[in-house]
Amino acid sequence: MRKLAYALMAALLTAVAAAIAVQSGPEDGRASSHREAPLISEDPVADNTDTYAFVSPDRPDTVTLVANYVPLEEPAGGPNFNKFGDDVLYAINVDNTGDGKEDISYRFKFKTKNTNPNTFLYNTGPINTLTDPDWNVRQSYTVARVTKDGAKVLGRKLPTPPVNIGPRSTPNYGALAAAAVNNLSGGIKVFAGQRDDAFYVDLGSVFDLAGLRPFNTLHDLPLPAAKGVDGVGGFNTHTIAIQVPISQLKGPKGQSTIGVYASASRQRVTVTSGAGKKGFGPWVQVSRLAEPLINEAVIPIGMKDRWNASDPSKDQNFLRFYLRVGYVLYFQCIGSTKLIESYGPHCFSFRS
Repeated sequence: MRKLAYALMAALLTAVAAAIAVQSGPEDGRASSHREAPLISEDPVADNTDTYAFVSPDRPDTVTLVANYVPLEEPAGGPNFNKFGDDVLYAINVDNTGDGKEDISYRFKFKTKNTNPNTFLYNTGPINTLTDPDWNVRQSYTVARVTKDGAKVLGRKLPTPPVNIGPRSTPNYGALAAAAVNNLSGGIKVFAGQRDDAFYVDLGSVFDLAGLRPFNTLHDLPLPAAKGVDGVGGFNTHTIAIQVPISQLKGPKGQSTIGVYASASRQRVTVTSGAGKKGFGPWVQVSRLAEPLINEAVIPIGMKDRWNASDPSKDQNFLRFYLRVGYVLYFQCIGSTKLIESYGPHCFSFRS
């Protein structure tokens, strides 16, 4: 195990360093974390799997903010295909003053409508448009911009595309997805719907006692070396993407560096009956994501749910876990003769 720990932890530290660099300059930000905590692993529709923020290549005077939810969606997931949770409050949060607290929050609330409750089918024929009568299970959403001055609704009853069922049901899925890109006032564009999961990770090997297939021969339980496998290849996720003019994201003093994190919240009390579920009380955050792999690989399992429920401004409560990464790497390294011989200077650079 020690032999592969160096490679894993070095990759983690590189990711953390990249995330820190994003905060201090106008670079793009990327993060990923699938099923990383006990509670959220049982609540996939609220599980924030990826967060991205970057200057838009097609409109460089705007920033594109992306949050993915619902990990490892099997495309052939009928008859009840994956969708956003109607009882989840999704948010993409922006800090433009550098204090770790969101100054702007774009919040999304979804609503599902069954146009024909007398069939078990998602659709009864090919879906050719977003208003096709053969499409039975539809979702729309409201998006609002929330600041200290209050909430402003940017769009209501915005359509999502259907899921990509197959060549008979969604013969021109690209056109359906493109039609679900909504133009809002103020130069804002927004999309919500199913997308291919773009993250690449060899889940089967990494969580099999921290194996990396190309380095299998270095593991304490060695196997023949092999090429890495895209563990999320062929799986989908549900994406919320919003493109916002940079001028609308700057701080009160014209600050042009922003911090971004995405979150999902549920109401404190949920009552379940034969008619469905209904939530009551204040919203409670159950998932968040910004820096890559932090909750997945740095926060211990006993604290992961608490980390998900907290805000970035409270991250000092978890500082001891952030700081111990170097020591974990160091002690893992000194237990591996092969790695000390090959990577000694890099291992021992983390002693202090």
